[in-house]
Amino acid sequence: MPVPATPADLDRDGGPVLVEPVTQRLGGEVREASVPPLVPPVTHGSLADLPFENASVAPGHRVLSRRGPDGGWTDVTAAQFAGQVLALAKGLIAEGLVPGDRIAIMARTTYEWTLLDFAAWAAGLVTVPVYPTSSVFQTRWILQDSGAVALVTETAGQAAALGPERGRLPDLRHLWVIEKGHVERLAELGGQVLDQEVTVRRGVLGPDTLATVVYTSGTTGRPKGCVLTHGNFLAEVDNAIELLYPVFKAKTGAEPSTLLFLPLSHVFGRMVAIACVRARVRLGHAPSMAAPDLLADLAAFRPTFLLAIPYMLEKVYNNARATAERGGRAAPFDRAAGVARRYGEALEARQHGTGPGPGRALRAARALYDPLLYRRIRGALGGRVRHIICGGSPLGRRLAAFYAGAGIEIYEGYGLTESTGAATVTPPLKPRLGTVGWPLPGTRVRIAADGEVLLSGGQVFRGYWDPHAGGVVPSSPDGWFPTGDIGRLDDEGYLTITGRKKEILITAGGKNVAPAPLENWLRSHPLISQCIVIGDGRPYVSALITLDPEGITHWRRMNGRHPVPMDLLVDDEEVHAVLQRAVDEANKMVSRPESIRRFAVLPVDFTEEAGHLTPSMKPRREAIMQDFARQVEGLYPR
Repeated sequence: MPVPATPADLDRDGGPVLVEPVTQRLGGEVREASVPPLVPPVTHGSLADLPFENASVAPGHRVLSRRGPDGGWTDVTAAQFAGQVLALAKGLIAEGLVPGDRIAIMARTTYEWTLLDFAAWAAGLVTVPVYPTSSVFQTRWILQDSGAVALVTETAGQAAALGPERGRLPDLRHLWVIEKGHVERLAELGGQVLDQEVTVRRGVLGPDTLATVVYTSGTTGRPKGCVLTHGNFLAEVDNAIELLYPVFKAKTGAEPSTLLFLPLSHVFGRMVAIACVRARVRLGHAPSMAAPDLLADLAAFRPTFLLAIPYMLEKVYNNARATAERGGRAAPFDRAAGVARRYGEALEARQHGTGPGPGRALRAARALYDPLLYRRIRGALGGRVRHIICGGSPLGRRLAAFYAGAGIEIYEGYGLTESTGAATVTPPLKPRLGTVGWPLPGTRVRIAADGEVLLSGGQVFRGYWDPHAGGVVPSSPDGWFPTGDIGRLDDEGYLTITGRKKEILITAGGKNVAPAPLENWLRSHPLISQCIVIGDGRPYVSALITLDPEGITHWRRMNGRHPVPMDLLVDDEEVHAVLQRAVDEANKMVSRPESIRRFAVLPVDFTEEAGHLTPSMKPRREAIMQDFARQVEGLYPR
């Protein structure tokens, strides 16, 4: 049995000494890596206890901040949050909801979302997230499949849109709307319920109790409900908090805090929100991801760490360079970016014992460029951000090194809904740029014979929800969950994800091609929004590319081009020349049979509304191939 870390195992900064993965080889290759847990598994209690434990231990500690109508932030103490959770839980009980009932939440990233989550658990309920951008059909399917008896929407419009479908939802007895004040009314209604009722309901919950049913994005078909227990979340967040102690337990400088803007409907944002409550890290919510709104919220809240997806970090970098280019400072920007990348790589080498670290000249160059560029990058994120937890897709070595050199440490991770978020993460003080890190403590990662990544650990879900089969259907009877992703482990147990098993292309010549590395590289180009690599059963590999409106606007201004509709740039020779150079650079990563021979520029971008992207921004390949069949066939003339 793995032995949890003890206080004697802590390093000088108060964090646990890194326990390196134990690796196993087969045929000369590392096929399995595991790291023992940093904390023992929870044997009793549930997520419902967290607000009340915080209120007991540190009643005056500010655990959340709530944005007001004027844009200002009001702190919420542990005692205040526990009181609000208790009142709302009693309101749900007063409305007749019983333990085990499912309650769906359809809202953006708001304070009410987190409040409802913990109140529902305190009442013994099971929460079911619904993306606020979901179609009526998608919403109805999730409500039907989960058997939800209640739905909380953010807006009256969302509730009204579901009106025609109510006849098909016999289980749905309650529909509450946040903007109509229904959450406050529920809390008032709870006055008729004794506190003891909530205490009793919390008391019967345990680590194995079902906490939530989270539906996958549905890239390959109808969404499936992942059954996550209270113990799954606690295994995940407890080990993440201990491992990422510079993020959650900073001993010096600003009080740890984060502004959450990724969807709480997605397990990544939800897991970190729970970790913040668990660690008593100040948590704020930003409902709008529109650049002006988010930048204003970041400036006002000034978080110390953030959650992000690679696409957002690419946009920050590309926008900064575009601003520099408009001001005639493109060359200094590129020099500063190069210094940051070399600095980040030198730090990595020192941490791995393969180099002395940044030399005197490199340190001087970084100091020179810090006020000119790096401080501006940090300023755009609020000014105090020093850590970013990044997931969703590979970030890439170049960008990770740049941010490290600019003074922002990136903790890149990998996981799925089925693993309650991260299954691997970059360890503090020992990053390996371009990988998704080591197994999270308490996790085992195995590479199957066909390259598929398999996972085992306390955070791996119980199974998929199937009301027709009596509730939960186990997905991995042998204890290893097949992720559907292809990856490899290096000699030290760092994992690199190379693609999706179902997305591996096999050309007519029999060459296996993983599209993800090419797609991720091209998506980082400032003129490219989305990219899909194709070639299954075809004589060669091609790509469908969509244009980034902001990038194109900047390129047009810098090249003296008049504004034209996006669809007129599909065959523009200058645009094609720029894109061809980007494709040529991407092709340097792969062999010739795997390289992109031809590409087509599409007249529109992929959107969730058109059915081309999931709510978590992953492409739905089948829908794209069907809707742009003419462009696909044009890449393969007969």
